[in-house]
Amino acid sequence: MAIIKLSRVERRRISAFFTCLVLAVVAWIFVTMSNNYTFPVKVALNYKNQPLRKAFYALQADTVTALVSGTGWQKLFANITSTQNRRITVDLKKLETQNFIVLSNQLPFINQKSDRSKQIISFNPDTVYFDFTARKVKRVPVKLQYQISYQNQYARSDDISLKPDFVTVSGPAAYVDSVSSWKTDSLIVKKANANISAKLNLFLPKENNVSIYPKTIAVTIPVDEFTEKTLEIPIKLINNKSYSKVTLFPKKVKVTFTVSLNNYSEVNTDFFEAVADLDDWQKNGLVILPVKLKQQPDYCKIVSIQPNNVNFIVRK
Repeated sequence: MAIIKLSRVERRRISAFFTCLVLAVVAWIFVTMSNNYTFPVKVALNYKNQPLRKAFYALQADTVTALVSGTGWQKLFANITSTQNRRITVDLKKLETQNFIVLSNQLPFINQKSDRSKQIISFNPDTVYFDFTARKVKRVPVKLQYQISYQNQYARSDDISLKPDFVTVSGPAAYVDSVSSWKTDSLIVKKANANISAKLNLFLPKENNVSIYPKTIAVTIPVDEFTEKTLEIPIKLINNKSYSKVTLFPKKVKVTFTVSLNNYSEVNTDFFEAVADLDDWQKNGLVILPVKLKQQPDYCKIVSIQPNNVNFIVRK
């Protein structure tokens, strides 16, 4: 194979040629992408000034195609950006007297809120029709979504506080009637060893005709170091309907549990209720009665119950 040997001058000329070629291509791309074009973009509709006395349903999807005037760069990035990140706000004030909104009538307001170099020319469809139903308001409890892990010997030491713990939902009666609670965003904490305080957003409604108030809540979760404690709890006999006297042996059980250092001195036998069910003998034929804890603080974790079962003597 022949090997072409180039002189130093020739190598310089070839290098200069390719450098100029690359610069020319870059300049051409820059000029081309800087020109103005019209191109379609999918946009999601947000609504404001919703009717107060009636709920509404859009009779088509909450997205429309907008014909946009912009540069080639904007056209390129428009194809990359998600529809959820391209939103326009539509005023629904005229729904008080009609059941449709003409989007092109609001173009000056919409374009005023948009980038001046990327203006909307028209919409398809241009008219959005609505159906109406009775509107209802309801208060429902907030449901906290959380994932919390704790350092060794640490745990939640008391009830979780949500402020406010109710949210007001407003929307179509059929939808509102189906709502029993409202979720928060997820609270994620790892290796917690101190009280947790946070502000969380509530999930936003997917439907444009549903609104919630408030949209954020304050969360407080008390966290403390835990240790073990043992108490002797009296056993209460239940479901004794036929006998004048039933004697249990023993009459108390030792309950060992973990409790926070702050609550250690406060937690006493009044916080617990241990029961033995006589139906376990009368109906199920057991010769010893299992001991069950019917009441305990939810922030105390039971380690052991001694004994687990008790003997009994029945007298008519």
